[in-house]
Amino acid sequence: MALNASTQIAHPADQVIATLSDRGFAEHLTKVANGSLTDFSVNGDTAGAFTVTTVRSVPTDRVPDIARKFVGATIEITQVDEWTAPDAAGNRSATVKISVAGVPVNVSGTEQLTAQGETSEFSIDAKVSSSIPFIGGKLASAAEPYLGKALNLQAAQVDAWLSKQA
Repeated sequence: MALNASTQIAHPADQVIATLSDRGFAEHLTKVANGSLTDFSVNGDTAGAFTVTTVRSVPTDRVPDIARKFVGATIEITQVDEWTAPDAAGNRSATVKISVAGVPVNVSGTEQLTAQGETSEFSIDAKVSSSIPFIGGKLASAAEPYLGKALNLQAAQVDAWLSKQA
């Protein structure tokens, strides 16, 4: 299933990148989802190309019923964002890979952070896939709306986080 979503963030792209690569923000965002941050690392200088790896343990109470059959009370989600260095306008892109431990559901695609002066546009274009025979497509389809909501939640939390810092 294809996942395409975009949202506006009322802060400049460099501030958004600083927030997305901040462990404190990752912990905050994970707590908002009632989860716990298992691991967080940033490899590289955020002024250039860098990679953020985030591992979260989250409850499955909001997981679609079809998926709940395959998981316990919590799932571990690993997200790897490989960000490019900013271009002359301050725009960045990232390859994103999300996997769920113990469940054959994966997300892969690209994220775009487009600088628009004092604001930014954050978008994702990804594919949700599952290798479970017969029901994999249904599982991926059920996961898609949750991922779109997660992007909007992340953007709203970036806005709130940066507004508190100001």
